[in-house]
Order: sequence, then structure tokens, then C-alpha cells
Amino acid sequence: MLKNIFIALILLIAFVLIGAYWFMHSKPFGRYPEGERLQRVESSPNYHQGEFRNLSPKAQSTQTTKKPRWQVFYEFLFEQRENLRPQQKLPGIKTDLKALPADRNFFVWFGHSSYLLQLEGKRFLVDPVLVAGSPLSFINKMFEGSNLYGPQDMPSIDYLIITHDHWDHLDYEAVTALQPKVGRVITGLGVGAHLEYWGYPADKIIELDWDQQVRLEGEFRVTALPAQHFSGRDLTRNKTLWASFMLQTPHENIYIGGDSGYGDFYRDIGRRFPHISLAIMENGQYNQDWSNIHILPEQLLQAIRDLNPQRVIGVHNSKFALSKHPWKEPLEKLFRGAQQQGFNLFTPMIGEVFYFSEDNQEFTKWWETIR
Repeated sequence: MLKNIFIALILLIAFVLIGAYWFMHSKPFGRYPEGERLQRVESSPNYHQGEFRNLSPKAQSTQTTKKPRWQVFYEFLFEQRENLRPQQKLPGIKTDLKALPADRNFFVWFGHSSYLLQLEGKRFLVDPVLVAGSPLSFINKMFEGSNLYGPQDMPSIDYLIITHDHWDHLDYEAVTALQPKVGRVITGLGVGAHLEYWGYPADKIIELDWDQQVRLEGEFRVTALPAQHFSGRDLTRNKTLWASFMLQTPHENIYIGGDSGYGDFYRDIGRRFPHISLAIMENGQYNQDWSNIHILPEQLLQAIRDLNPQRVIGVHNSKFALSKHPWKEPLEKLFRGAQQQGFNLFTPMIGEVFYFSEDNQEFTKWWETIR
């Protein structure tokens, strides 16, 4: 009897391990750099001993507190907090994106870090997580109302920008559905391996290291800039690069912040690009335990001061509960900080169009109406 139970247990464990191996080698997990792409990765000054590293030695670890790792993991999984998710459907506007005027510069947010920019007639789609933000969507379920847009709603895209390869920024189902609509892709070193594996032509993928710049059509330029984060779609970390980006047009400098903790590089970016029209900043999913990789509210205010932009929009909130703060806390804290420090903050709800030419355009504190 005991022998039969032991054999059954061994078979069960083997079945689970084989299933997990198969699952983690399925197509949505992507593919890491090989061949010439790997050679380019390995030649980067930001790649050391088999992985990309942050600029600050203190930020090589994602954990910032002295708690045991098991405690951080346990609290993340099991600690109960109130108001992690809205109790009501989030408000939003279903804008016909394909009908928006081609001669105006605008920003439209889709929740979390997904948004559409139109600049001088060119469309840029950033981190479009429109279907699922994790390998198992029921684990990281979108807030009700935050899934107002899908790939089918997107217009043709001149440039798809991917800041890094985490699931909540690189959505396999969304980017594969969007591929016929995308002209070119701009991303960090190594991330193109995923996209090429998923059907994007290699000659349409631009992969940049930090501080590398490429000229796009006309007078458009994009520069990959440092961020303080990490990467990986499975248990392997930091084989691809995470980045922020400066998008320069004849009349606008747009900073695309990406996921990041606070570092001196914000001050350096502000000095290098003294006329930032709009800074789109990560604002949410932070925790004292991992503030190296997700900026805290008080640090965010310092980062904005360092960059000194004309306008600010906060993203990385209102779609997923990836941390333990109340869902609306990032919005409330940034709004109060902007009032106190005089930042020109704009707060469009999901789907609401912000036109750059209308600095007097007013947006409501829409989150206050939701429990």
C-alpha cells in the first residue's frame, strides 16, 4: 500500500514538473537573445557576468529592506490589505481612435503603462497590455472598466515602443494581434528576440542600448535612456534590457519613463534634455520592499523636479493590483504633490484624449468618484 502511494506521489510530482516545464517553454514566454543579437547584448557596457545591471551598485538587488526573502514573498502573496482593487467599474471613454484628427498631437491612456501618442502625424503605441498582463490572466486580472480597449481598436501604428519584457508591459496576445498594423518597433537590447520569435520581421525591430540614439523619419529621433529596474518573463532575469526613452520631434520632447526606481540618472536626463514637453512617469505598484525598482511617491516628486518637464502625466496604475497599496493612492499622492510643488499635471481617464495644444484642458479627479 505504502509503495503504491509512493509511486503515485512520484508520478504526480513528475507530471507537475513536466507540465511546468512545458508551460514555461510555451510561445508566450518568448525567446532570449541568440547568435548576432546575443553578441550585441554581450558587448554592451551595461552587461556584466551574463546579465544587464543597473547603473547604481545599490540597485542590483530588487529588495531594499532587510526582511528575509521568504517574508517578503509571503506578505506579497497572503497579506490582506483594503482597497487593493476598486469596488466599482472604472470610468472611461470609448474614443474612436481611428477617427482622431491626423493633424493634432495627442495622448490617450489605456490604463497601466499602455498609451497612444500622436506627434506630427506619427503614431507611437507604448507597452500595449490590452489582453493579459500575466501568463495566466486570472492571476493578474484587469480591473473592471480598465479593459475598454483591445488590439482591434488600435489604428495603424508607425512605431511600437516596448520599455521592457515583463508581462505587464509586453503582452504576447496584444503584440501578435497588432503586428500587421505596426510599422517598426523600438525597444531595448535583446527584447527583439521575443518579437522576432512571435512573427515580427527582424528588419523592423530597432534595439537600443542606453544612451544610443536613432533618427526616425524626418526630424524624429529617439534615445534609449537608463531606468532602474529588471527584466525577464520566466525565472531567468536580466537577459534583456529595460529602458526609458526620449522621443524628440521638431516641436516636442516626450519622456517615456518606463518602470524604474529613483536614481541620479533622472537629474542627468534633465540636464541633457532641458526642454521636456511632457514626462510620462511611472506612478504605482510601489512598495518599500522593492523601491529600488518601483519609484515611491515622494521619490517620484523628486524625479519630476530633476526632469523639470512642462507637463506631467502619471501611469502604471488603475489596471492591476501588483502591490499592496490602495489602488487610488498613487493618483491621490501625485495630485497633492503636483498642487504643492506647482507641477503642470494632467489626469485624463482611460480613453480620454489629451491634446498637447490645449494646456488649459481640464480633467476631473475621476478616481474620487470610485470606491
